[in-house]
Amino acid sequence: MNISSSVLPDCLLIAPDRFADKRGFFQENYRAERYRELGISQSLVQDNWSRSYKGVLRGMHFQRTTPQGKLVTVLRGEIYDVAVDIRPESATFGKWHSVILSEDNAQQFWLPPGFAHGFLVLSDVADVLYKTSSYYNAADEGSFSWNDATVNISWPETPLLLSAKDAAAPSFQDAIAGLDR
Repeated sequence: MNISSSVLPDCLLIAPDRFADKRGFFQENYRAERYRELGISQSLVQDNWSRSYKGVLRGMHFQRTTPQGKLVTVLRGEIYDVAVDIRPESATFGKWHSVILSEDNAQQFWLPPGFAHGFLVLSDVADVLYKTSSYYNAADEGSFSWNDATVNISWPETPLLLSAKDAAAPSFQDAIAGLDR
């Protein structure tokens, strides 16, 4: 397993070992003890699976009072995955980092609690699996606009499709008002 740090504290790019031959491949995608050794001490309690099509942007999402850590994996296709530090006390507050995740590079992106998350689908279809450290609570969800000028995420393409909620998301400043972790 190879581990790389990102420019955002505590976010990790993880490349699990993959064993391939003419039959295909085998990969151990998650083992709690190994991830604890990496410093991911949160219990991962929920798996979410989304399928999206080329040009779909999902994000930027977070939980306000029960922040979720997320271990993001792409099972099919390719995405441009983005984390934004929303921890008010952090030296990297409001900064973002992106990675390309795909079924071919088999990498995972760990976002600890306190980060907003979003992704843009680059392939025709993408199946994204993410394990979370707390349960999803719709009443606790926050979001901000994918193209907020304050955060200024550099997306590789203009999204073709957003949910109504994402299209109407508030500014970064309005969305994070009152966050106190």
